[in-house]
Amino acid sequence: MDWTDRRERLRSLITGSRCIYPGSVYDAISARIAEDLGFEAGMFAGSIASFTVLGAPDVVVLTLTEFAQQAYRINRAGKLPLLVDADHGYGNALSVKRTVEELETAGVAALTIEDTVLPTSYGASGTSLIPIPEGVGKMKAALAGRQDKRLIIVGRTSAMAITGVADTIARLKAYEEAGVDMLFMAGVKTRAQLDAVAAAVKLPLFLGSPGAELYDLDYLSARNVRICLQGHLPFMAAVNAVHETLKALRAGTPPASIKAVASPDLMKQVTRQADYSRWSKEFLDASLSGA
Repeated sequence: MDWTDRRERLRSLITGSRCIYPGSVYDAISARIAEDLGFEAGMFAGSIASFTVLGAPDVVVLTLTEFAQQAYRINRAGKLPLLVDADHGYGNALSVKRTVEELETAGVAALTIEDTVLPTSYGASGTSLIPIPEGVGKMKAALAGRQDKRLIIVGRTSAMAITGVADTIARLKAYEEAGVDMLFMAGVKTRAQLDAVAAAVKLPLFLGSPGAELYDLDYLSARNVRICLQGHLPFMAAVNAVHETLKALRAGTPPASIKAVASPDLMKQVTRQADYSRWSKEFLDASLSGA
């Protein structure tokens, strides 16, 4: 498949002048819904991948292959530019290079590589960060693994919540100098924190579910934030809907009494039934083929 257009559209967004909220997606149907509703991009998080593919918590037991396969399923279902959270790149810098190669092939438009120590080490009492030089090595490996220059490589850090503003700035500056396209911060809670970083770096910023006072698109846009996550509520809502529906059915509720379900028209839309009907007529109708 040709991923060019979606990557060019996302690059245009991050080099523009406004911030967007991407839709949190996790499979083909959710990506189509986000696209139909007008989201400019989709976001596939590592945590949501673990939930969706394995039914496991976000403790980095998902493999690169499993993650890339799900990303591909999402991408082939539509044309929404997809950003993905590639965690620590599934290993050291060499693993990061391969991670980029696999995810580029899977059609993603942007991916983040973070400097968190993952998975959690034996005896660790909390989240920790790799040294900045190691983080720089990972960013350089990510760039070396990229073949399509339209693919956006994002340097990510959670330093704000672990070591503070000064270390966050030092890390982001180092990744900026390494040549990444964008900078991601997790754990930003206040405008003062964001203001300090925005004044110190030049690249477009990507925020991961920040503090409530930061959800102001005009303010974010003025601070060079181009992408801001709103959490991953769609998957959580879907889990709740399935749980409540099965619970009601198990308790004896008649199926006809279950009301909070997709309408037949919505199901036709998200499964692209009209396309399949057209293709069936074009490719399977014997009267049209002259058989």
